[in-house]
Amino acid sequence: MATFNKQSYDGVALTAPISFGYTRYSEHGAAWFIGRTLAAMLNSAGIAKQDVDGLAVSSFSLAPDSAITLTEHFGLTPRWLEQLPFGGASGVMALRRAARAIQCGDAEIIACIGGDTSRPDSFADLVSNFSNFSKDAAYPYGAAGPNGAFSLITQHYMDKYGTVREDFGRLCVAQRHNAQHYQHALLRDKPLSLEDYLNARPIAGPVHLFDCVMPCAGGEGFLVMSTERAKQLSLPYVVVRGADELHNAYADDPVQFRGGWRHYRDALYAAARMSPDDIDLVQAYDDYPVISILQLEDLGFCEKGEGAAFVRDTRLTFDGGELPLNTSGGQLSCGQAGAAAGYMGVVETIRQLTGEALGNQVPNANAGMVSGYGMVNYDRGLCSAAAILARPDL
Repeated sequence: MATFNKQSYDGVALTAPISFGYTRYSEHGAAWFIGRTLAAMLNSAGIAKQDVDGLAVSSFSLAPDSAITLTEHFGLTPRWLEQLPFGGASGVMALRRAARAIQCGDAEIIACIGGDTSRPDSFADLVSNFSNFSKDAAYPYGAAGPNGAFSLITQHYMDKYGTVREDFGRLCVAQRHNAQHYQHALLRDKPLSLEDYLNARPIAGPVHLFDCVMPCAGGEGFLVMSTERAKQLSLPYVVVRGADELHNAYADDPVQFRGGWRHYRDALYAAARMSPDDIDLVQAYDDYPVISILQLEDLGFCEKGEGAAFVRDTRLTFDGGELPLNTSGGQLSCGQAGAAAGYMGVVETIRQLTGEALGNQVPNANAGMVSGYGMVNYDRGLCSAAAILARPDL
């Protein structure tokens, strides 16, 4: 029986990275942001929408529309269609599945897009209903929303490893510095000092204002095609050296302090023929800083429980940092455009590795790690995904 190398993504190119329309609130719906992102991607690649025969979509606020209804709205006729409701893991999952479709010949050019609106009531509606299970589990006290869940995770991590708020603050301050050099970041004009971070008003337990993402509207997207097609179109592109995902890992942990990344990280590095020392930048899903630290640990940049020391001893900025982290500012300083936040790290890494960063270029960037985390079901994130992307000449 033939053995299939699940880590092989040979011949697949990621290109045409687009961030679109970041704004605090918008009266436009999610379909508008997804459509505008698609149009910008087509313009960037110099192709017509008829050339796109695959579509992957993620959105929290798209309903009652869906991936299939968007094909009518946008005038697309895809052979391959995917809707990924997996929150912050959706972007890497879209990358993986689209890459497989290209390898299998199921499509030739796939548009992967995350987009959401942020009307004044849309985010409140989202976080008030995690799942039907949570309604039963929380009765009669009610669900605390994401701030309550991540307060529990943050406090548990602090108690377990002796981490203090200053450690999370250093991460947030570094990302704000990155955001100040990135044109789409909504908080680029507002510097953040460690003193500002520590003095911010409390939200839930150890979680204070600058530990929380700012909901916004926007879209993120990229195209997936063969390397031959990218060359024919004269498009700068990156390749996938390894990618994986795992769901509901460590379900027996009473409080989450690790994720599925640890299960497959060794296979990622082996497939890429790399180690953590070869990674030039990391885009870690950062809805709260504790989650970024979990990813840094579980992806092998430091040992479990040593994340705080790593953040203290490692510069994380794009301009001179030993390991640039969330070079666009991440969600904490750019904004969380719903499901688009799960695509942000992929889009930013493509830009960085092709030398097309928007004012925040990491010098000599050859390889990047993108990590996703998503679907908080009352008390923990269930989805993990990660990918190593690289320049094709590496």
